[in-house]
Amino acid sequence: MGDSVNPFESFQEQVDEAAEYIDIDEGMLDRLKNPERILETNLSVEMDDGSIEVFRAYRSQFNGDRGPYKGGIRYHPNVSRDEVKALSGWMAYKTATAGIPLGGGKGGIVIDPSEYSESELERITRAFATELTPLIGEDSDIPAPDVNTGQREMNWIKDTYETLENTTEPGVITGKDISSGGSEGRVEATGRSTVIAAREAFDYLDKDIHRATVAVQGYGNAGWISAKLVEEMGATVVAVSDSSGGIYNEDGFDAVDAKIHKRETGSVTGFAGADEEITNEELLQLDVDLLIPAALENAITEEVAQGVQADVISEAANGPITPKGDDVLAEKDVLIVPDILANAGGVTVSYFEWVQNRQRFYWDEERVNNELEDIIVNQFDTLVDAYEEHGLPSMRVAAYVVAIQRVVDAAEQADVWP
Repeated sequence: MGDSVNPFESFQEQVDEAAEYIDIDEGMLDRLKNPERILETNLSVEMDDGSIEVFRAYRSQFNGDRGPYKGGIRYHPNVSRDEVKALSGWMAYKTATAGIPLGGGKGGIVIDPSEYSESELERITRAFATELTPLIGEDSDIPAPDVNTGQREMNWIKDTYETLENTTEPGVITGKDISSGGSEGRVEATGRSTVIAAREAFDYLDKDIHRATVAVQGYGNAGWISAKLVEEMGATVVAVSDSSGGIYNEDGFDAVDAKIHKRETGSVTGFAGADEEITNEELLQLDVDLLIPAALENAITEEVAQGVQADVISEAANGPITPKGDDVLAEKDVLIVPDILANAGGVTVSYFEWVQNRQRFYWDEERVNNELEDIIVNQFDTLVDAYEEHGLPSMRVAAYVVAIQRVVDAAEQADVWP
């Protein structure tokens, strides 16, 4: 779905649209639409049977005007140069929207990790970490988990870096296991911010999220945590999906039980609590109060958007709606909480982890969650102020106007020099 849409072109369109409302020099705008540098490398790795396989890998450093580059590393067959460029750009403006002092980065390996053993994945990860070592560091570029990566891979990267550099530097990477310097609250952070942002959107519309019906597309970490937390608020989860398909029950079902079923069987399909199975596209077009796209980018194209019936969309995924899809949804008066705020919980708590690593002083989960809530609520209010004061066409444009202005301010204060 949406495979023909280039994510980097979508990203640049979003920046161009917001730039129309900002007094910005053309040269500066061009700078803010393109990454500063990209590592593209081939990893030659020995497999368990002694054969050699080569894997293409990337790291895009988009903008460092506000601080070290920050962004995840994903393992997926569809990873591409344009994808990591787009994702690093979204990350640059996500950190700016959240108001945290970091830039944007993203990386990935073209691989289906399900086809490789744990020992092979470790060697592949350490090979990539070796290529990344000259670029990363707690004051330069700080990777994190993303699609199909987690604490295990981050621990491997941290260990490889520290071994090669003969140092102890837990802040070189975030999303680590607690015992390796990770932060409490990190696993739930993306889903938590998605739901907090949705709650604020419902409040803004004078609607009650506690009585909302919810559909979640994508039932990985961000999706299922979003479902669990919104259910805890009193909302009713009526549909969820993963790459194998979706499930639906008009009366709702238990989000945690659906996750347990997925963990045991590999998919949400076949879950006993559902009345019927549906496709991902059908889920996106259900008549629900809240839609949470939590899979990959470009899920809601112009065609799919025509059938969307949700009142509010809170984007747990990065770039789940194409620009043309955005236009259709704007005509339908759907309130979209954009990804660069809604799913900013992951990078925000990664920032908290980095701060804790630097200080060698660690917070409890309550403090992490309270600090995260304050940031998401305050920045949502900032977006609303920009949206209303400047008569902007959408909350997405408002988010980019706020974020771009913050990056421009930092760039101009530093000035440009050879």
